[in-house]
Amino acid sequence: MLDVPAHDRPREKLDHSGPEALGSNELLAVLIGHGTAGVNALTLANRLIELAGGVHGLPRLHRGQLLKVAGIGPVCAGRIQAAMELGRRTLLTRAAERLRCQTPHELARLLLPRFGTYPVERCGVVLLDSRHRILATRLISVGSLDASLANPREVFREAMMGGAAAVVVFHNHPSGDPTPSRDDVVLTARLRTAGAVIGIDLVDHMILADGHYCSMKEAGLF
Repeated sequence: MLDVPAHDRPREKLDHSGPEALGSNELLAVLIGHGTAGVNALTLANRLIELAGGVHGLPRLHRGQLLKVAGIGPVCAGRIQAAMELGRRTLLTRAAERLRCQTPHELARLLLPRFGTYPVERCGVVLLDSRHRILATRLISVGSLDASLANPREVFREAMMGGAAAVVVFHNHPSGDPTPSRDDVVLTARLRTAGAVIGIDLVDHMILADGHYCSMKEAGLF
């Protein structure tokens, strides 16, 4: 596609401006990848769209029709068919409803079996959306017998990377006693301050221990 200015070439345009900046023919050209001698990918994309009667008709083209277009081989035809089918499935498949834990008890039921009985401290974060539905659970650090490696930087880096609006931080006490230590209280205060600065709410800090838990929020410790 040397006859097209570099900033207007579909792949370069995709990298620079994102997929929403490309026309339908340019998106299809990216999918095609490379043209053949004398025919670039954008020209092939235009021919396919014309054959389909518009971009809406692309999913209805069968393999034989794709292969009749000069420059579209079996591999390219397969990529196009796979992309059309993937797009179709995104419309037909409903995303699973995110779990919403409204109380510390409900959240503890999820976290205790996974993190409550380890012989060393593990610290993690539950990422929540704006309605406090669970996006993901991330393990942040693994410490020694009596010390974890948690810090606000790691917690909120995970939150920002995961697109979270709020978080619940948790860690386990290998001793089996979920009573918060002074360090736990200090860490919670630091987390609240950091979250307020960057706009991500700290909902709770939960301590897990051998079938028991302590919610710092329920305990009035922040």
